[in-house]
Amino acid sequence: MSEEINIQDISHDLIAVRKAKLDAMRAGGYDPYRANWEQTHTSKTAIESYDNSIEDGADSENEVSVAGRVLVYRLMGKASFLKILDRDGVIQLYVSRDRLPEGVYNEQFKKFLDVGDIIGAKGKLFKTKTGEITVRVTDYKLISKGLRPLPEKWHGLTDNEQIYRQRYLDLIVNRESASRFKLRSKIVKQIREFFWSRDFTEVETPVLHGVAGGAAARPFTTHFNALDCNFYLRIALELYLKRMLVGGFDRVFEMGRVFRNEGIDRRHNPEFTMLEVYQAYTDYRGMMKLVRDLISSICENVLGTTTIPRADGGVIELGGQWREETYSNLVIEATKDADWFSRTREEKLAACEKLGIQVDPALEDHEITDNVYGKLVEPSLIQPTFVTQVPRELCPLAKLNLENPKVLDVFELCINGQEIAPAYSEQNDPLIQRQMFEAQIGEEKQNLDEDFLQALEYGMPPAGGMGIGIDRLVILLTGAANIRDTLLFPSLRPE
Repeated sequence: MSEEINIQDISHDLIAVRKAKLDAMRAGGYDPYRANWEQTHTSKTAIESYDNSIEDGADSENEVSVAGRVLVYRLMGKASFLKILDRDGVIQLYVSRDRLPEGVYNEQFKKFLDVGDIIGAKGKLFKTKTGEITVRVTDYKLISKGLRPLPEKWHGLTDNEQIYRQRYLDLIVNRESASRFKLRSKIVKQIREFFWSRDFTEVETPVLHGVAGGAAARPFTTHFNALDCNFYLRIALELYLKRMLVGGFDRVFEMGRVFRNEGIDRRHNPEFTMLEVYQAYTDYRGMMKLVRDLISSICENVLGTTTIPRADGGVIELGGQWREETYSNLVIEATKDADWFSRTREEKLAACEKLGIQVDPALEDHEITDNVYGKLVEPSLIQPTFVTQVPRELCPLAKLNLENPKVLDVFELCINGQEIAPAYSEQNDPLIQRQMFEAQIGEEKQNLDEDFLQALEYGMPPAGGMGIGIDRLVILLTGAANIRDTLLFPSLRPE
């Protein structure tokens, strides 16, 4: 009869063994958590510094000092090979008894080392018989003892819940994940450099708002003790950035956290990163060129390509011509009903049922159409598409189209079946802005941002504005499966 093996008990046993090593180190006067180690090279810079003209097996002239986490080691009596991971990658170390000070190899290295420990090592580089550039270690210290074993190396960390809760482990054992977050950082850096190069001023606006405005979303509420009133975590950056336009800052942008107290799915997280950009003396057409130039600069300077592979084997081409089509034409195309916008509300509900779209029968007419757009149209827009002339009810902050006041001078840029960037010709008429706000909020007059409306009354120049969800952009550019794979620490229910 086989005995059932409890993995949790094994893990606890390994922790006990490591704790015993820690106690032995301290009892012997060895500090297992050192304050510092002088790292002169990363794995990458050390390998790049190697002179390939040196004969294989011979040491380089210059010494390197490296540090990192032990991923694997192989003991061979009087010598050992191990590999350590640092911020740039992996480098191999060769540790021999004869090269270290007397007693260090047996009494410190072999006795106390475990996979997952962080070590420092100094030595000269050489190339092994297999062609791998390696550090021949002459000085070694265990500088941070790992008490918990890393996930088993062959299977890695595969449980999504554990990946999101213990992202630090994911970053150690899943190199693809670590690479994605480094790429995200480079994308963000390029975005900033792009706008700085075009004379935009980066600003910081409040996270706590007295009125939750700038988007139709449910806010998180908090109580401000010093003022004895409720404030809201911001749901958008827009209204404060437009105040900057009133104040004479003609080109401004902000990249920051935004909070919406709503659902979680593969494209939504309650806390996310938003870029908002406002430029005076342009309009939504100017924003079209701006977003194309921005994405082109990321493709050129970060990705090195305009072709993005899809999970289904297809590709998204960010170069070349981008499609432009009106909201109404796309809805008609999806429903195959040229008379959709003249249908009664009841006819639209019946059509939705035939199309297999579940719609709340209490929705208003334009909301029914927007459900059709969200469920049929948007998912089908794989290649870059500017969706224009959106119904006026959907955004109270944009200019009305002069030829057709039922629609707005806006675009929604959709790529890979999701909205990447909405942009507007910004509403700067304070009286029309008040009317549109009031129509949106109905009787809830306390939700009007009177300070913003007052600012508009001093005069805001004509302007184009745009928002980009950074997390969604990273999903697109890195091929991530969902938004949680682009957030280091996504929102989770506490354990």
